[in-house]
Amino acid sequence: MSLGYALRRIVEEYPLARLEPPAGHVLAAVIRKGAPDELRRALEPVKGTFLVKGSPGRGTRWAAVPWLAVFDPSVTTSATRGYYLVYLFPADRERVHLSLAQGTVAALREHGKGALDHLRRSGDGLRERLSDFGERLPVRSLRLGSEGELPEGYEAAHILGLSYDLADLGDEARLHADLALGIEAYRALKARGGLDGLPA
Repeated sequence: MSLGYALRRIVEEYPLARLEPPAGHVLAAVIRKGAPDELRRALEPVKGTFLVKGSPGRGTRWAAVPWLAVFDPSVTTSATRGYYLVYLFPADRERVHLSLAQGTVAALREHGKGALDHLRRSGDGLRERLSDFGERLPVRSLRLGSEGELPEGYEAAHILGLSYDLADLGDEARLHADLALGIEAYRALKARGGLDGLPA
């Protein structure tokens, strides 16, 4: 398997997989173990310590938007808080987004109904901090095609990134180069203060 193959498999197989229970499902295992293993291999040339996780959902429910994430443990070890680099798989299953994103669940808990506005405002401030990455990571907003607190939170929490059509996932060299660029932006954000000093 390769990173591109793992990403494509999630895109293509997820709609049918969701018609079956996730417990013991082959694709759930790919998202939790196989795809993270490929992502770890792709990260090997990038110096540093990273935690890699994939989530097809929790318990007996598939996620509306499955994800595959890279965490800097000195920033966060969870998609709920802080900021991290993540592959998101929209409902239309025709593309994959690589997103430098803010933790969504902590914002929802802290800000309630105002959480999405809070995430959008802080995203604007974070894009300012990363203005030198704007041309190389040009996707400034996402549409994930699912209603609900978490998918809409992921959209609002996006800072900057890239999008791939299915055909793009065959270019393994590009995926690895883009991943390294995403890590560079992640580290730059950390060095520039992360979430500190943003509008409330």
